[in-house]
Amino acid sequence: WFADFGANPDSNSAERGRALAADTGIDSIIALGGGSSLDCAKAINFLLTNGGSIRDYRGYGKARKPMLPMIGIPTTAGTGSEAQSYAVISDAETKTKMACGDPKAAFAVTILDPELTRTVPASVRAASGFDAIAHAVETLVTTRRNSLSLSFTRGAWKRLPHSFMKTDDQSLEEMQVGAYLAGLAIENSMLGAAHACANPLTKNYGIVHGPALAVLLPHVVRWNACREYSEFHPDLAAFLRELASDAGLPSSLSELGVPKEDLPRLSKEASEQWTGRFNPRPLNAMEIYECAW
Repeated sequence: WFADFGANPDSNSAERGRALAADTGIDSIIALGGGSSLDCAKAINFLLTNGGSIRDYRGYGKARKPMLPMIGIPTTAGTGSEAQSYAVISDAETKTKMACGDPKAAFAVTILDPELTRTVPASVRAASGFDAIAHAVETLVTTRRNSLSLSFTRGAWKRLPHSFMKTDDQSLEEMQVGAYLAGLAIENSMLGAAHACANPLTKNYGIVHGPALAVLLPHVVRWNACREYSEFHPDLAAFLRELASDAGLPSSLSELGVPKEDLPRLSKEASEQWTGRFNPRPLNAMEIYECAW
């Protein structure tokens, strides 16, 4: 087994995993854990079967050789990595998050067992759960949305908000299925400004992805001002802020310790994020960051 990686697996973690796997002569991979575990497993698979560096697979469809079959078993309800053919891996040198995707990197089998999420710490439950909620909100309005992605988006939203942070049997099941459906929505429509603005916060300050989204998403919803949001809630931004607050998630960038003088640099980095290209309104990260600070 391999667990030598952190909450944001990087290119060095992937290489260490590849080296271990190469010595064992494995014929398949089982990924058990949260999104970091699932993403790291995909990255190891890329390197083990196709060689090179994980940087070579940034983008989509760059694996030229077959990859090993994988089983994904998520133990959190959040990232939706178990439903996607992408691995999000940080460059160990620049700390930049890279989306590395290929149809061959999708899990052959996914096992959803809500019991595995029962003992997740409250902070992890809040961070991962809000990530899933953000996926549903962003895929509702992305420029690549389509009838298939919207069916997954609506299925996710039907389950996630009323089950968020609850630990009864039905809520655990609803959260895990909702997170999976939101992951399928991403696979078919991509994401938007909230994720584009969240990634530089993780890169520069080590801020966990879920809390970053909790701060940014209500402001992105207000900034985008899409009429489609009313399908989810009459005042979706206020509703999201309430969900985040009730879960103990932060409400501002200043609360997260982000210096205001860093906003121009962060805005430049956000503008270079792939997900920002699919936002319904052309991305102006500086405006979003200023509202969120």
